[in-house]
Order: sequence, then C-alpha cells, then structure tokens
Amino acid sequence: MSIQSTTDKLIEMRMTSMTDGFCTQVNDPKMKDVSFEDRFALVDIEYNNRKSNSLKRLIRNAGFDQPEAHISDIDYTSGRKLNRSLIEKLASCDYITNHRNFFITGATGSGKTYLACALGMEACKQRYKTKYIRLPDLLLELEMARNDGTYKKVQAKYANPVLLIIDEWLLLKPNESEQHDILELLHRRRKKSSTIFCSQYDSSGWYDQLGGDDRPLAEAIIDRIKYDGYTVNIIPIDPANYKSMREVYGMDPALSE
Repeated sequence: MSIQSTTDKLIEMRMTSMTDGFCTQVNDPKMKDVSFEDRFALVDIEYNNRKSNSLKRLIRNAGFDQPEAHISDIDYTSGRKLNRSLIEKLASCDYITNHRNFFITGATGSGKTYLACALGMEACKQRYKTKYIRLPDLLLELEMARNDGTYKKVQAKYANPVLLIIDEWLLLKPNESEQHDILELLHRRRKKSSTIFCSQYDSSGWYDQLGGDDRPLAEAIIDRIKYDGYTVNIIPIDPANYKSMREVYGMDPALSE
C-alpha cells in the first residue's frame, strides 16, 4: 500500500490527527529508528483528540451561562453556608445515574448559576448530554414553537438531555398555558433523566408561585420533581455583612449569578 493511498484513506475516515501524525513520521528520517509500537501511538493521538473534541462539543451545545465554571473553583470561604461534602458527592454525577433531581436555592447573587454550571461541566466530562436554559427563555421558545408548528421538536430538545439545568425557576408565576408546557416537559423527563432547578424561592414556596390551590396543575408539577431530589440552600453566614458572589468576584451586576 502506498503512502498516498494510506493518507487518502485516513482522510476519508476523518482521522485528522492520525493523518497529521502519519505524515510527520513519513517525513522525519529519525522515525526509521523508532519501534512499530511507538509509531503506532498515533492511535492514542487520534483517540485523545476525538475525546477532546467530543467534550468541547458537549460543552458548546450545553449553552452554559458560565462555561468557565469549575467545581474546584467553588468558593467555600466567602460567607455562604455550602454543604461541601454534598457538592463533591454530586460532582461524581451519581445523581444522574440514579435519575435524581437537584435543587439550588438562594438569593440573587448567591452563586446558584455558577454552581449549576460547574455541575453541568462535570456531567459533560462524563459524556452526559447536558442543556442549560432559563425558564423564561424556555417558556418563550415553547410558545413560539406552538405557533410555528415545531412544538414537539422543541419539547424533545429539552426532554432528551440526560441533564437539564433550568435557571430562574419560578422567578415569575407561569400562566396556565405555561404550566401545561412545564408539566409536559417534566413528565417526559421523570425517572429517566435529571434536572437541576435554580430558584430564588425555597422549594416550600414553589406551590404558591404556581398558583397554589387555584391552579390544578400546581400539585402535579411539584409531584413530578420533588419526590427524591437533593437540595442545596445557599444562605449567608452573617446576613448583615453578606456580599453577593458578583461583588466578591467583581462581576458586572447586569450579568447572571
């Protein structure tokens, strides 16, 4: 088999890194003294490159609000009560394997979004398809999809990811149509995927945000998500002297948490 033929086949199979390595070896006289096993390490180069590209693609498609978030960079010393052992346990992604949900609650600027994105990054590293979305954006997208005939497609877009992060959960009270959208989505995800909910409201206040006794779907929505979820409630150790995480990191107040 000729060198050109081998190169062409590698290119056809889209083995870019292996092709580059092969061409380098062919043009380097010193490689003649290298063992076959060492030269065949081109497979490792191709493999590692594909894994790296796969991770980059998962992170890009997740649409994280804070793609720089990392578990190791979580600040446990800035005046917040954080359950470090629980967060480290969640970073293993066992909750995803067990199809359990996770609730992050706390005031504006407490770092909910950063924590959620950091956990989402860990999910991507374990090759779990992940998606981030703000609830207001999700509901608007579903409303537009209903009008242009793509409703099922958009529902699937958020129902299918193994991990879905819903930020600004119940920040605004959803109307009846929006509650139907939320219930349908959560029903499709129940017991076969995991969802992280970030909310300024403690979970005890979600029923009222959904309209309480006046809205028949309120209880059904709560039932779909709270049966076995983990909870991290981010609260200040000293409320009188508390600084938001935006202030701690010198972030623009207009940016998300």
